[in-house]
Amino acid sequence: MKAISLACAAATLMCCAISAQARDDIQDYSIAEALATENAKNILGDNIKFYFGAQKHGPVSKRFGEFGSNKKTNGVGKSDRQACEWVFLSALKSLRDRAEKEGGNAVVNIRSNYRGSTTTSTDTFKCGSGALMSGVALLGDVVELK
Repeated sequence: MKAISLACAAATLMCCAISAQARDDIQDYSIAEALATENAKNILGDNIKFYFGAQKHGPVSKRFGEFGSNKKTNGVGKSDRQACEWVFLSALKSLRDRAEKEGGNAVVNIRSNYRGSTTTSTDTFKCGSGALMSGVALLGDVVELK
């Protein structure tokens, strides 16, 4: 009986220690730095153009709608920055695929939408990192530019 009590106490302490180490950090990362990587060129290609926040772009000839992307990646063994840049590219790839499916050639007004909190920037995106996962959520308008 004493052994069972000790085992239960040890398990409780381990659970408390694990939850005490849990984290949920939301950081801003550079869009330009993420897009300058070799991974970005390989993953995104150059058929669809991306414009963040209020970045200037050509005239819109057709709007296909607003679309979102919410992606997660395993952060184990990676720095937060590595995981966040990777998952950012995954979210952009999802928007690219949607643009291609709809017949657009660009995604404009791209903004972060982490946990339903929308922020707009031409320079940074938001990424949340925990003990095991990192995530990026984006919203963007799929359009055809002249």
